[in-house]
Amino acid sequence: MTDSPDRRVLAINTGSSSLKAALYQMGKKERLILSVDVERVGLPGSRMRITDGSGATLLERQAELPDHDAGLQATLAWIEQHNFHRPMHGVGHRIVHGGSRYSEPHRVTPELLDALQELVPLVPDHLPQAIDGIRFFSTAFPALPQVACFDTAFHHRMPRLSQMYALPRHFYDEGMRRFGFHGLSYEYITRELRRLDGALAGGRVIVAHLGSGASMAAIRGGASMDTTMGFTPASGLVMATRCGDIDAEAILHLIEQRKMTPGAVNTLINKQSGLLGVSGTNSDMRDLLGKGSADPHAAEATELFCYRAKKYLGAYAAALGGLDILVFTGGVGIHAAAIRERICSGMDFLGIRFDSERNEVHAPVVSRDDSRVKVRVIKTDEELVIARHTAELLS
Repeated sequence: MTDSPDRRVLAINTGSSSLKAALYQMGKKERLILSVDVERVGLPGSRMRITDGSGATLLERQAELPDHDAGLQATLAWIEQHNFHRPMHGVGHRIVHGGSRYSEPHRVTPELLDALQELVPLVPDHLPQAIDGIRFFSTAFPALPQVACFDTAFHHRMPRLSQMYALPRHFYDEGMRRFGFHGLSYEYITRELRRLDGALAGGRVIVAHLGSGASMAAIRGGASMDTTMGFTPASGLVMATRCGDIDAEAILHLIEQRKMTPGAVNTLINKQSGLLGVSGTNSDMRDLLGKGSADPHAAEATELFCYRAKKYLGAYAAALGGLDILVFTGGVGIHAAAIRERICSGMDFLGIRFDSERNEVHAPVVSRDDSRVKVRVIKTDEELVIARHTAELLS
């Protein structure tokens, strides 16, 4: 970016019921201008918060936002009203799934939109909102270039064995493989580790992205070796409302013996399971930790979450041949000290010597000085990665 002119780039990150946007000045220096966070899109009590580059609140209010288009309209109206949109050189979008075809950022074209539409059945809770966001800006600013940044791209060059299911070979050749997700987050963390730890970051790294959606990745030499999510974001760790790993025959049992429709099973494993399903009451880790002493189901949900993460931590350390750095990120990963400690407890045999006092105050490093494995807490920034890719592609 050092030889590129400054460009003002808007990064858009749509979730199933959330919308994040960030306006950056990209060039010799990267400068955050605005950050927008919209929660509970399509649900009662939608909230919108806008902050400046220093974190000072410029707007915080409730708003009835029935869909993501309404959230984008409210965001753009505020940006235009306060004249932050001039000049704007491009818009970058987080696209959850790129399939087998897209392994790097791409300029948005009609052909790309058609290809994304074909992938909607794999991630129906995320891709439609992202596609709608692209179309929204195509209407609002027809001449403004847009860039698609794929969450699967970081994992695209995983070792072949890590991508394969033990199904007949033709299924792999036809695109049924483990793609992996949260790639923009893992890309940001990998770059931050190089800045923070230099050569050590090129070693054996496990990153735990723990939030409403949760995954882990085994990384060596800055490249993805394996990750817990696979063909879709539903596998791997316990998540807020997704079950994570489940026996494939259990799905067939639900359809054939319980007479559930495929749509009902999809809703079950993606929206009614995970922390919500096990606790029976709540999908928010903060609430479950607060109820744990009085509610055995809430306690069991958090214990299962930690157990599954601990199991993958051990598995990925084995796959990497050891471990040099463990990173916690995502909303739960950076805010829930109790979860970090439970996952790391009893892992001395891996070289993790945990520091409870540092952990309680959310220190950047929560391992002891004599720990062979450094345990870090790093806030991820997917929007900055989107802005970087967008500016680089447009230049």
